[in-house]
Amino acid sequence: MTPARGFPAFPRQRAGARFATSWWGRAWIQAMEDTSLDAGLLRKGRAYAKTGRLGPITVSPGRLAAVAENDYDVIVRVEQLTGAEWERFLDQVAAKAGHIAALLDGDMPHELVEAAQDAAVPLLPCVGDLEPECSCPDWGHPCVHAAALCYQASWLLDADPFVLLLLRGRGARELVEALQDRDVPGSGSRAAAAGVAAGPRDPARPAAGSATGAGSAAQAAEAARPSGTPASVAFAAGVPPLPEPPPYDVAFTPPALDPAPGVDVAALRVLAASAAARARELLLHDRWPELTEHEDHVRLIAEHIGHEGADDGPAVAAWRHGGAEGLAVLEHPWTPPRQDLARARARLEAAWEGERPPPLHAWRNRWTLGEAIQLRYGRDGRWYPFTRHDDRWWPAGPPERDPSALIG
Repeated sequence: MTPARGFPAFPRQRAGARFATSWWGRAWIQAMEDTSLDAGLLRKGRAYAKTGRLGPITVSPGRLAAVAENDYDVIVRVEQLTGAEWERFLDQVAAKAGHIAALLDGDMPHELVEAAQDAAVPLLPCVGDLEPECSCPDWGHPCVHAAALCYQASWLLDADPFVLLLLRGRGARELVEALQDRDVPGSGSRAAAAGVAAGPRDPARPAAGSATGAGSAAQAAEAARPSGTPASVAFAAGVPPLPEPPPYDVAFTPPALDPAPGVDVAALRVLAASAAARARELLLHDRWPELTEHEDHVRLIAEHIGHEGADDGPAVAAWRHGGAEGLAVLEHPWTPPRQDLARARARLEAAWEGERPPPLHAWRNRWTLGEAIQLRYGRDGRWYPFTRHDDRWWPAGPPERDPSALIG
């Protein structure tokens, strides 16, 4: 029985992450998208695939499975090749030693797929070949969860074409072992030739065709056999204690870099300092906020470069006073809950203690007091002060929970 393979859940991806960079991965996605009748669900599926909310993926013959949020069981079924189809496909693989070598090297040769098609072996899926199932109430075909699973599967296919062969019914070890009985004139067996060509990239290994390089067919099976220590053995030995964490209060020392042609040494120092700061944050709080490219650009300037140009000055000041939320308050207005605004207004009125307050112009989360002061309410429940400068509102200091603390 062909064993299933498990893959850990994909973490949250950046907004611009791509699916399927390989041609066979794109063919997989095309088969799924051509079957769908709802472009909107596909769009949501692509977004969902990048959220990190889909669980570990299990790949077995004819079946791709995962668990989505709310414990929805998501399955995508693929028809397995028949015994006769596998024999014809193995004939095509064995016809050229480079085919198995390419597969073991993470490539799916066009020539092999075309030869399989000529032999009536449907290796790559077509329209209607992927059958999605999901326990969620969505009637889409596929639903958002099944579409997300198919999109994530394209990442698995990119990294290892044997995932596709496993879905069609056989894994890497079975395929290589099945090649042992197919003779190659002058070399003992086609599997032996393929095994020599497909072995690990070891410089000390004899080349194919040498006196010791012809080898036996067992080399091919060995090349496809997983390496490492079985999990049961590793856990039986016990988990060693983790080392003590490094000290957090050590000041970062920039690396000493010598100038070189085409190398921006100053930029490398900035990136090293940024990486050190991120590592420290992860050690202290086990988290790092996900930032857009724009947010990370502002963060680098604010934390490591130090200049404030005319264009990025307010953004840099906002980051220094309030981080990502300070930048969001600067750039994105929003409508807070009415009860939050009512409490803030009451605190401001009480702060004047009978004096006549300046005129207040309120628009969404932005309250302008007179001509030169503005308070902006953030989604973190804090008020951020701004002052008028060169016809622009500039962040003027750190935020406060009580808006009256900002008008003294």
